Amino acid sequence: MSRSAPILRAQGVSARLGGVQVLHPLDLQLEPRRWTSIVGPNGAGKSTLLKVLAGLLPHQGSVSLGGRVLSQWPARERARTVAWLGQGESVVDDLSVLDLVMLGRLPHQPWLGKPDAQDLAVVEKYLRQTQAWEWRNRSVGALSGGERQRVLLARALSVEADILLMDEPLANLDPPHQADWLQTVRGLRARGTTVVSVLHEISMALQADALVVMAQGRITHHGACADPQSHRALEQVFDKRITIHTVQDQWVAIPTPSTIPNPL
Repeated sequence: MSRSAPILRAQGVSARLGGVQVLHPLDLQLEPRRWTSIVGPNGAGKSTLLKVLAGLLPHQGSVSLGGRVLSQWPARERARTVAWLGQGESVVDDLSVLDLVMLGRLPHQPWLGKPDAQDLAVVEKYLRQTQAWEWRNRSVGALSGGERQRVLLARALSVEADILLMDEPLANLDPPHQADWLQTVRGLRARGTTVVSVLHEISMALQADALVVMAQGRITHHGACADPQSHRALEQVFDKRITIHTVQDQWVAIPTPSTIPNPL
């Protein structure tokens, strides 16, 4: 891995939810202009860590963005720098698709200002990129789960932030639109955007530059996706229920036969 100065850094970070320790003290450094995927079994603390990095959850320890403690960033400046796509986000169903995606432009607008031609052009660009432009006048409540996810992605993209954090962005997306998402992320990375994603789809996560492997609220490994040590860490954290192979020059996770007795 390169030695670029980290764009996001967590030092001694821990978090509790409902009185339960969800993250144990951990350190993490994420390099700029790279795609990092956070993976691990259910309950590993992946989403909690991502929310802490986004400044959305109270925590102990320090999170820094671009060398400055996150809490020292003015809210509007931080909102222009870090975009967020959450898991199962609740939105007002009566909003039109266009209005929902336009919310991504709020950090770029003056207080109580109205969208200008540039805002409209950006929103149209990403609605077309996510193949959602034709729904722009529909209400969000009329969309399917997959359609809504594509619209929420368009909103996050419309911020045009330096950093994009995504929690389970492939939820409800069919395979062709998952492939579209992958192409979008590759394009973002090529333009210098830092992408951090929490993914259950291990084969998709292996397309990233780096993996953060988690278990029980701790980071067990952080390394390049192509590194055999990363593959071993993945196999280990899933109790060797998956194995990593190369298929057509891409790393994929293949389930191994279950050792649980068949009850039938």
